[in-house]
Amino acid sequence: MSPNAPLAKALSGRAKIVVLAPHPDDETLGCGGLLARAFAEAGAHVICLTDGSASHPGSRAWPPARLAETRRAELAAALDFLGGGAADLTWLSHPDSRLHEVPADTLLTELTEVIDAQAARHIFVPAREDKHCDHQTTASLADSLRVQRPCLHFHSYPVWSRFDDPNFTANTAGYAPLRLDTAAYRDAKSAAIHAHRSQLGQTVKDDPEGFVLPEAMIDLFAQQDEIFWRMP
Repeated sequence: MSPNAPLAKALSGRAKIVVLAPHPDDETLGCGGLLARAFAEAGAHVICLTDGSASHPGSRAWPPARLAETRRAELAAALDFLGGGAADLTWLSHPDSRLHEVPADTLLTELTEVIDAQAARHIFVPAREDKHCDHQTTASLADSLRVQRPCLHFHSYPVWSRFDDPNFTANTAGYAPLRLDTAAYRDAKSAAIHAHRSQLGQTVKDDPEGFVLPEAMIDLFAQQDEIFWRMP
């Protein structure tokens, strides 16, 4: 069997998948087309590990608890656009940008419970090339999950590394990545990206230094095919 055969099956829509998202919007940027295909066929589930509340630390009108609630609602709306629903989301609500401070045993217990309940064998994980600490923590958790659940297949999806690494193609060529043609899902994916309004500068108005997704990043992920590889 080709090393990429399990990934090819997961990309086909014929196998249920689970996507681990460090933050609300990672699932849509990196896997929106894949999720739309899976929701239309074998099914999918998203586990969001953090509450996304660290994007606007200078806001008084949007303290962390309020922003977290909004980001959860945005993620649910994004999944609706992709063909999913409330039952397709698990919200773990750990602190944004501090996932590494949560005991690994706690996180692994939570993840294994959800994955086992979903009876999915294909798990999509942020690429370890992504530099954000929560992405790297999630990738490290997946390494431990592979030991606990050797019957599962783990696949990587890039978010920040695809956007901010000028040598991304060369640096990932050794993984023999597969591309998913997202043409049929681009309208739904674009709508899902734009459902994350707080990350587009459309919600929080009192923190000029707060995070805003770059337009070039939105265009890249909305208009181009998605990239995946077997988790090394």
